Amino acid sequence: MKRFFTTIKNIFSIEDLRVRILNTIGFLIIFRLGSYIVLPGVDPNLLSGNQGGIFDLLNTFLGGSFSRASIFALGIMPYISASIVVQLLTVAVPHFTKLQKEGESGRKKLNQFTRVLTIIITAAQSYGYIRATVNAEAILNPGMFFTVSSIIILIAGTMFCMWLGERITDKGIGNGISMLIMIGIVSRFPAAIYQEIDAKGMNGMLLFILEVLALFFVVVGVIALTQATRRIPVQYAKQVVGNKLYGGKRDFIPLKLNSAGVMPIIFAQALMFIPPLVAQIWQDSDLGSYVGSTFADFTSWQYNLLFAVLILIFTFFYTAITVPSNDIADNLKRNGGFVPGIKPGKQTAEFIDSILSKITLPGAIFLAAVAILPAFAVKAGITQNFAQFYGGTSLLILVGVVLDTLQQVESYLLMRHYEGMMKSGRVKGRSQFAAA
Repeated sequence: MKRFFTTIKNIFSIEDLRVRILNTIGFLIIFRLGSYIVLPGVDPNLLSGNQGGIFDLLNTFLGGSFSRASIFALGIMPYISASIVVQLLTVAVPHFTKLQKEGESGRKKLNQFTRVLTIIITAAQSYGYIRATVNAEAILNPGMFFTVSSIIILIAGTMFCMWLGERITDKGIGNGISMLIMIGIVSRFPAAIYQEIDAKGMNGMLLFILEVLALFFVVVGVIALTQATRRIPVQYAKQVVGNKLYGGKRDFIPLKLNSAGVMPIIFAQALMFIPPLVAQIWQDSDLGSYVGSTFADFTSWQYNLLFAVLILIFTFFYTAITVPSNDIADNLKRNGGFVPGIKPGKQTAEFIDSILSKITLPGAIFLAAVAILPAFAVKAGITQNFAQFYGGTSLLILVGVVLDTLQQVESYLLMRHYEGMMKSGRVKGRSQFAAA
């Protein structure tokens, strides 16, 4: 306990870190306050509340903004969808690939395109949200003016959330976008526990305790996944004679079992929200009704199959971006390093690629399995709100964001020669080699 309080004291004794933490808290408070501001022309007392299924999950991510018809009703999700599209374009379209390689100027152009695309996606989702999610009885003066003005306000709300996320990343601590999603999830956790206890009653307390223990083991498994690494030995050349390298210093390249972190879950979940929202526009048609009913139910096999496949795809995709094997091989070659038994250059890149593929597959499968756990939890009789924390996207995001934030705090402490937050002195995060 003494060590804990000493660490807290050290954290707030570093001025830059203290300011960043206070900035983060301030931005998150603004975000939470905005989630309670209802759209003009909507009577909050007449809102029907949650609509069940995936809309409850979306409501959890947005901290209740979705069911309250808040100005932040769509939150940061359209921005995440736009980011996915842009990242896919950087792989598939030469023009965007060129922009990505142009450094800071190219990054600014990609960010500008992402913002424009965010506005377009938000406008489409806002129309579906207003038409079918906000019940007609709650709209005081329905008509074209209300629809257009609400779409504009929802777009502004999403752009403001995006701005808050960027400010947290620049001026605060942690990844801003992930932090906004996490705070929405945390705000719903106490109510979820209360509903589960209320549903079980006093006679079901033993069952509730067993559920909490099971949740604990799932958390331990997720943390183990985020920390697991495969180390590749590296030898640095002491001298070169002919075509032979004679080794000097030895080192390792740490490749994580889950190099992509929580981003594949966030990306996949953002896409899973789109079908039911868009289907609301054509809810009177057979196709719209089928898509809406199928993909609004997160316990359906169609939903979980698509969700799992998207997680697998995004895990490999994001790993390829965060751990570029060609760049690692080039850096090794440039610094006189080589993997013993592997020729420097292209063969080293192929070797790293093969290792990454082998360790990423089980990591991706584990991510997908944990992400669809809530569907099985609901089938087992756990209440829907608590089931969302029983594994699933909510748990993965919470664990991922907390570990990434602790890693940043840890780096500040170690740079100022303070003792770290853990006994080992380090909170394992992304591979330093990969990050470089």
